[in-house]
Parts: sequence; C-alpha cells; structure tokens
Amino acid sequence: MRVLFVPLLLVLSGGCAQLPVAPIPSPADRTDAVVFDIDGTLTPKVLDVFEARPDAAKAVRTFAGKGYEIFYVSTRVAWLSAGIPDWLKKNGFPAGSVHVAQTDEDRRHPYDFKKGMLKDIEAHGWNVKFAYGDSSTDFAAYADAGIPKEGVFALLREGEKWCEWGVWKACIYGWTQHLDFIENSVPPAAKQN
Repeated sequence: MRVLFVPLLLVLSGGCAQLPVAPIPSPADRTDAVVFDIDGTLTPKVLDVFEARPDAAKAVRTFAGKGYEIFYVSTRVAWLSAGIPDWLKKNGFPAGSVHVAQTDEDRRHPYDFKKGMLKDIEAHGWNVKFAYGDSSTDFAAYADAGIPKEGVFALLREGEKWCEWGVWKACIYGWTQHLDFIENSVPPAAKQN
C-alpha cells in the first residue's frame, strides 16, 4: 500500500512547500554535537520516510540527555521535507536543528550539501563528535569535514547485507544494538571553556 502511496504523493504534491532554511544555533554552555542523516538512518530504508527504526528516537534522546546538540541533515525531496519536524516529533525524537537541501542541485549532490552544512555547523562553534549515516556520500562528507572515524557509524539499510562503503568505525544493524554503546561509552558533552 505504501509503495503505491509514495508515487501518488509525487504526482499530487509536486508544488508543495519545503522546509525553510533553519539558522544554525550558537553554542551556549556546551559545544559538542552529533549529526544524523534521516532517510535510511533514522528510517529503515531511504524511501520508507513514514516509519522510524526501532529505538532510533531513544538513541537520539540519549545523546541529547548527555548534553549534545542534535543536528538533523537531509537531502530529502522538497515535497516531503516540510514534514520532517512533525515526523521527528511524532516519533519521539528530541528537538534539534533540522537542515534540509533547498535546491535540486543540493539534492543531486548530497556529498557537497552535507559537507558544506557540516563546515557551517563547525564554523558556528560546534564540535561534531559523532555522525550517523547510511550512504557513502554521508561518510565521505563526514570524513572530509574532519569528523574522526571513531565517531562515525554506518547504519545497515533494511534488506541489505552490508553497510555502504566509507570511512566509519562500525556498521551497525540497528539502534537497539547500539544503545549500550551510546549509554555506556559516549561521555557527556564537554562544557565550554
């Protein structure tokens, strides 16, 4: 049913508004941040944009509870991007800064968009300690933005046998298995000097 619903949405909503450009917040008392791709990372598959992976919201909330600034970065198609904040809230994800590609050019070149977004985040004073994604373009952008390999994790897409190629510490099969690492191995966000 959902497979038929998505093409129907494409036809009917070609001119829908997209999420407006969000300003990058400035650090207050902490500067550590974590970046999450959305489609295929917080959702089970790239095109399964209405469902959240089990325990994905709990994992992100755990980072937020440790004081990390949350950044959601996506190159989702324009006609579905405006629904991201409602989807995050509905599925129990914590508040964060949502940044979505604004042009077709950005969506065609996700590496360039995400690398640029990461550079902007860091230019505003944030220190990205962890980054999560599911595609080789995510991992290339994370590496080229200077995020250490030890903080980069690849999510295995539902139905796939291997994580996409890239520079990452580990390929994780889902958020449930990764919760122990976040809860017990991720230190609290560092306080600003």
